[in-house]
Amino acid sequence: MHDLRWIRENPDAFDRGLSRRGVRARVKKLLALDRHWRVHETEAQEAQAELNSLSREIGIAKRQSRISEVPARNPHDTLYERLDIPELIKAAEAAKAKQTAAAENAARLREQIDKLVATLPNLPAPDVPDGPDETANRLIRKHGEPPRFNFDPLSHEAIGEELGLMDFARAAKLSGSRFVVLKGTLARLERAIAQFMLDLHTTKFGYIEVSPPYLVRQQAAYGTGNLPKAAKDMFKTTSGLWLIPTAEMPLTNLVAGDILDEAALPLRFTAWTPCFRSEAGAAGKDTRGMIRMHQFHKVELVSITTPEQSEAEHERMTECAEEVLKLLGLPYRVMLLSAGDMGFAAQKTYDIEVWLPVQRTYREISSCSNCGAFQARRMAARYRPSGEKGTRLLHTLNGTACAVGRTLLFVFEHYQDEGGALVVPDVLRPFAGFDRVERQ
Repeated sequence: MHDLRWIRENPDAFDRGLSRRGVRARVKKLLALDRHWRVHETEAQEAQAELNSLSREIGIAKRQSRISEVPARNPHDTLYERLDIPELIKAAEAAKAKQTAAAENAARLREQIDKLVATLPNLPAPDVPDGPDETANRLIRKHGEPPRFNFDPLSHEAIGEELGLMDFARAAKLSGSRFVVLKGTLARLERAIAQFMLDLHTTKFGYIEVSPPYLVRQQAAYGTGNLPKAAKDMFKTTSGLWLIPTAEMPLTNLVAGDILDEAALPLRFTAWTPCFRSEAGAAGKDTRGMIRMHQFHKVELVSITTPEQSEAEHERMTECAEEVLKLLGLPYRVMLLSAGDMGFAAQKTYDIEVWLPVQRTYREISSCSNCGAFQARRMAARYRPSGEKGTRLLHTLNGTACAVGRTLLFVFEHYQDEGGALVVPDVLRPFAGFDRVERQ
């Protein structure tokens, strides 16, 4: 959510920021609504002040009227006229009608303003490259080299189906496309990957593990910026609750409506949850395999910080996600997303992409974003700086550390042998309890 006062004072800067995000200028319309809203808001306040004054005069007049003998007064005397109770009541009724009409107009205009502002994405940070999509993303660094095979590597879905442990056909009978059934040692390996990530982030990096709800109210989805913009990409229950597309939603909302002490910051949370996405905008994309699913598991990182901490926290969070890939021995690169490729709530995003041998390209496995005060303003999440009486908006950050299903498929393609089996990476063996995945 954006600060309306800041927009009012910096219309050109706001317009430029939206243009960088590929959003057509709506500043003139917004400011016009704002001007009309302030006119009606002022009218309502003035009418309320007049009504309050008249109410006091009516009270005085009624007390005066109870005096049995009132000295004769000149009919033209101002006080005499103001003690005319019927006239005062008539004036009060007019002031009340004026206040009600102005307040209703102000409320209607404010609702229009809030709806419009709620559809506008966060403004990109100054160092975010301009560009409409992923073609303008900037390479920050690379780690590791793509593997060289002395045989033709198979795709993860081909290996999984050949081993009899990855079943898309039966999943389709149960739920339709973009679902998978994992069985036996492969299901156990997926769980081992999640356990490995959770242990790493909680023990080495100090994140607090959380087991959150998988269903949230509309206000929680609005607070993180998923609603109203991404409603088509989410699943909604008949009771009005929303299935989480990422644990970012419940984890970030843990501080919604709170005022935290600065000494408690930063807060760092992690969770392993299923995630549910309708993928409404992905028709025809990645229809084979586990790249893009309606249901998948993910280990999420969320940080709650002060504005002064958020930039350094963003770098730290990205390094935490990278450590997962370093320990797994997967070659990756870190990309700074362009203004047109970022998510709705982000002001700056790093994507971590792992080399996928069969596709011979890098594919995203993690996305780490600094949202600044954008989500905090929507959630009314604040903190009290040390030694100050006032409060300030928090900064929120989120990152994938990493997508468990995608990590599984990357491990599959990198650690396959010529016989079609999977060699389990050393770091996962204590969690999995075996060193190979073979046909069962």
